[in-house]
Amino acid sequence: MVWGKGIVFLSSLFNEISMQLTAKLIQILPLQTGNGKNGTWKKQDIIVETSDQYPKKICVSVWGDKADASLLKIGNTLTISFDVESREYNGRWYTDVKAWKIESAGNSSAAPAPGPEDIPYSVSEEESDLPF
Repeated sequence: MVWGKGIVFLSSLFNEISMQLTAKLIQILPLQTGNGKNGTWKKQDIIVETSDQYPKKICVSVWGDKADASLLKIGNTLTISFDVESREYNGRWYTDVKAWKIESAGNSSAAPAPGPEDIPYSVSEEESDLPF
C-alpha cells in the first residue's frame, strides 16, 4: 500500500516541524483538575491574542506543571511552542492546541532554540528505508 507509506512519511516530516506563536495573554480560564488512570491531572486553559493585522484569539491548553505562574500574568507577551491534536467524539471533531513550552517573549538575552534549518541532517544508506 504505497499511499499509506506516504502518509507515514509525511507524518514523520510533520512531527519535525516546530509550531510556535508569540501572543499577548488576555485571559486565564479556571484551572481544571481530576483523576485519571495515570493519577491526578491538571489543565490550565489560557486565551492569547496575536498582534497581526487581523488579530486572532487562541485558546491554548497547558497540561501538568508546564504552567509557570510567574509567566501567566494578563498582559504578558509569551512565546508558546505547541502541538495541535484533533479527535472525534460522537461524530464531531474537536481540536486542541496543547502547549509544551511557554517562555516570556520579552527575554531577548536567551538564545533561540535551533529551528529545523539550523540542525544538520544526514542519513546513511543503511539507515534510510526509502526506495530512492
